[in-house]
Amino acid sequence: MKACIFCNSTPNPCLKFQSFLLLLSFTLIELSSSQSPTLVLPLKTQEIPSGSFPKPPNKLPFHHNVSLIVSITVGTPPQNVSMVIDTGSELSWLNCNKTRNFTFDPTRSTSYSPIPCSSSTCTTRTRDLTIPASCDSNKLCHATLSYADLSSSEGNLAADKFSIGSSGISDLVFGCMDSCLDTNSDEDSKNTGLMGMNRGSLSFVSQMGFPKFSYCISGSDFSGLLLLGDANFSWVAPLNYTPLIQISTPLPYFDRVAYTVQLEGIKVSDKLLPIPKSDFEPDHTGAGQTMVDSGTQFTFLLGPVYTALRNEFLNQTSNILRVYEDPNFVFQGAMDLCYRVPLNQSRLPRLPSVTLMFRGAEMKVSGNQLLYRVRGEVRGNDSLCCFTFGNSDLLGVEAFVIGHHHQQNVWMEFDLHNSRIGLAEVQCDLAGQRFGLSV
Repeated sequence: MKACIFCNSTPNPCLKFQSFLLLLSFTLIELSSSQSPTLVLPLKTQEIPSGSFPKPPNKLPFHHNVSLIVSITVGTPPQNVSMVIDTGSELSWLNCNKTRNFTFDPTRSTSYSPIPCSSSTCTTRTRDLTIPASCDSNKLCHATLSYADLSSSEGNLAADKFSIGSSGISDLVFGCMDSCLDTNSDEDSKNTGLMGMNRGSLSFVSQMGFPKFSYCISGSDFSGLLLLGDANFSWVAPLNYTPLIQISTPLPYFDRVAYTVQLEGIKVSDKLLPIPKSDFEPDHTGAGQTMVDSGTQFTFLLGPVYTALRNEFLNQTSNILRVYEDPNFVFQGAMDLCYRVPLNQSRLPRLPSVTLMFRGAEMKVSGNQLLYRVRGEVRGNDSLCCFTFGNSDLLGVEAFVIGHHHQQNVWMEFDLHNSRIGLAEVQCDLAGQRFGLSV
């Protein structure tokens, strides 16, 4: 999940963001549901160094990320593990390398079962993995996950008992990895693995059978919540739903198990940008899909769409902000619209909003969410604040990616059963109180 970024409580002309962890405490509230228990988990944040966590396959190589960490138990007898939750990944995995301090030890679990390469799990259910599963010398199913920084994680597929609160599954398939990313990070070494939450058959949420999950992250007070399960809460309504795009035929540039929606237009203030709808639609190769990815920080648009947005935002801010004129400075390799804002300026001027128009729903980005203060970049008496939309083309990414920074104070419901995503503007710092959480 990775939902949002957080403002510093001290007034500042730009967002004063750093890298954070969202910590899910093991205290759960279980709500009754007609289909299954609903688990509500409070989220808290903790600052971490950049690059402390492994990046899931096919993710953009950003230097700033927000990671969700959940503590659960695995095996018999149960072993405590902590896992990075990611809606952009399918296969969950645990570090089984005994040379590290925080690992899962399969030899201590009587319920652990390796997956043979002859199993249909290995031959069929792994079809959506980036690299197809293979057979090792022991005839066990071997998985290799590639990462955006050219590193990899590999090991064997296995099944074991996973539990969150009183909910669990006896034979959840995961990767028991012997070789994992070595980031030389103390924080990274404290986490045991990664929990995949996309729509693939091997993802954690699919195997657990949750019909939906939701999250809501505050933009101001380092808090929020994650809800696993099916529950209807009238205070969240009305949710506006946008359908998930389904493509059954494999295409080279289309991720079939991502949370893909249809972006149909963009407004700056009340002005609809004159962009042909065909620019928002995937082509015959699958390039151009729109993915809602909580594992990506900012939002990235394909070149022609980004250029139209950039030009209009630049035009509407020409009299209120001073552009930083340096063609050699491109923040994170894809964000080339930055402004000089005096360090002693306590507030930003009123900025034009940017509205992303999806089929059936909208996401409005306004205020401080539109600019990001680049840490360590000072020009004279000015800080640099960059536009929080970037150009996918500069990253070599053939997709629109809606990042968690623009999901602050939005109730995000991922409805797997009905193949849709629900959105509603909510004060997420108050959401926990609705569920009796002290966040």
